[in-house]
Amino acid sequence: MKQAKEELVEERISPTVRLRRLTRGIRRWRAEAGLRQEDVAAALDWSKPKLSRFENAEKSAGPAEVLALAAVYGVPDAERDQYVALALQARQKGWWQRYGQDVLASNFEEYIGLESEAAEVHEFSGELIPGLLQTERYAAELMRAWIPQSDDVVMKERTDLRAQRQARLHDTNPLAVRTVIHESALRQLIGGPEVMREQLKHLVVSAKLPNVTVQVLPYSAGAIPALGLPFIVLSFPDREDPDVAFAEHLTGSVYMEDPTEVEVYTLNFSALRSKALSQRESITFLNRLAREL
Repeated sequence: MKQAKEELVEERISPTVRLRRLTRGIRRWRAEAGLRQEDVAAALDWSKPKLSRFENAEKSAGPAEVLALAAVYGVPDAERDQYVALALQARQKGWWQRYGQDVLASNFEEYIGLESEAAEVHEFSGELIPGLLQTERYAAELMRAWIPQSDDVVMKERTDLRAQRQARLHDTNPLAVRTVIHESALRQLIGGPEVMREQLKHLVVSAKLPNVTVQVLPYSAGAIPALGLPFIVLSFPDREDPDVAFAEHLTGSVYMEDPTEVEVYTLNFSALRSKALSQRESITFLNRLAREL
């Protein structure tokens, strides 16, 4: 039993989060040393593009590279050892990486890594039920509508991946989810009345969890911030890891880490929550909508 618990803790380590932390440290070292990339590359007999890839998280610096950089920058031993450990963790595989590329698109893999270690997820959804709150049948209908369509094996594995993500809502230290869902997402008949009725009831059940907040943004709210621009803001338990804003488009996604940009998303989410129905009003709305189907 003890071993199983230790394996679970190990599995929760997100190489994506560790890589971002490692990358910030490497960039900070050079800034504090007042050195140019070409100076550091020359001192280590590296190419400038190699150093650039490490500083931009395009490639994970290994322990040997971290040791070399720390020596050039004169980093204290204790801090150096901390980042060597980060380099080892950043190269570990996350639980989601057991799924193939057909199951987990490369542009979404990074998001899963971040979500797996987030403490809170704030999501504004305009046309779809948030993935963490979708029922299996609702999600399956969405996958069947994708172009190009995936085969049954891939769809089954994607369903399993979603279930793994949703399991965090019921952990002993659960993920906190705050959602604002536009009424249009609730009235879109994905899979027909029966599937949507089940989905709406599932939202009501989910909203009763202490770590989940569901607020409906009704049509009557009129003009609202970020209309037509769904987004997610991820927050992490370690203060060293800054919030990340995330937005998807048809063939990719965008991540924002600049504090000024993330603050814009945070302010917009707060404004959306203020215009949305309260949790209690939202549950009443969802129950009524389910009865109408």
